[in-house]
Amino acid sequence: MSLNFSVLLSLYIKERPSYLKQSLDSLLTQTLLPDEIILVKDGLLTEELDTIVSDYAVRYPILKVISLSKNQGLGKALNEGLKHCSYDLVARMDTDDIAKPDRFEKQVAVFERCPEVDVCSAWVDEFEKNVDCVSSVRKLPEHHEEIAQYAKSRNPVNHPVVMFRKSAVLAVGGYRHFPLFEDYYLWIRLLNAGAKFYNIQESLLYFRISSDMFKRRGGWKYAVDEIRFQNVMRKLGVIGWGRYLMNIALRFPMRIMPNQLRGLFYKSLLRSK
Repeated sequence: MSLNFSVLLSLYIKERPSYLKQSLDSLLTQTLLPDEIILVKDGLLTEELDTIVSDYAVRYPILKVISLSKNQGLGKALNEGLKHCSYDLVARMDTDDIAKPDRFEKQVAVFERCPEVDVCSAWVDEFEKNVDCVSSVRKLPEHHEEIAQYAKSRNPVNHPVVMFRKSAVLAVGGYRHFPLFEDYYLWIRLLNAGAKFYNIQESLLYFRISSDMFKRRGGWKYAVDEIRFQNVMRKLGVIGWGRYLMNIALRFPMRIMPNQLRGLFYKSLLRSK
């Protein structure tokens, strides 16, 4: 008998209804179905989004909806959702991505085989418009020691396809408000606390990309937040001054370069075909 697990989603007003449907359908057609899906409505939604959520909640009793009166941001919304997750294993998912059919089966198998693992992610196929047009793959190292080393320079986990132990996440204080770095900050604190990581060496999710995504990863505000985050890593002892200065030197120009050039940089140099 497989381990029980929850799926945790956060939905806000700007999501496209068609993307939400695709995401929910991919969860509900898995080879190993979740025991519950916790969907946090992060503030008021459009009427169309509300209708979709209500329709799926009626048709699928495993979908439980948590409503926040106003938009809190991803970290706070996920923390609220975690309170309602009934099981220690929790799978994250974004409401515009598409899980591959055997995603949960393969991740749960890792936790059954390796009870010492606290965080299990995988690769993702990045696509625009439809899943038949995969433009790149975000690959990550497999074993814990490699992941810990990788974390010193880049995010070591693909957040939209992660499954983790709720108890381990709560033990380090859960998600913390750090816009665009909520997940990376969580992984750093988990690594510091001795949590064990593993990345499955295949893609288990289709990750939607767009020019808007690359735009969000740039600009002066993001560049300043990046420096703040690097400073947090330095203060936590994850990196020293040398790595701190190197990370800033490598990342700062990318944050302030034109959006189109940044998108090309991500696709050509930071991803595999």
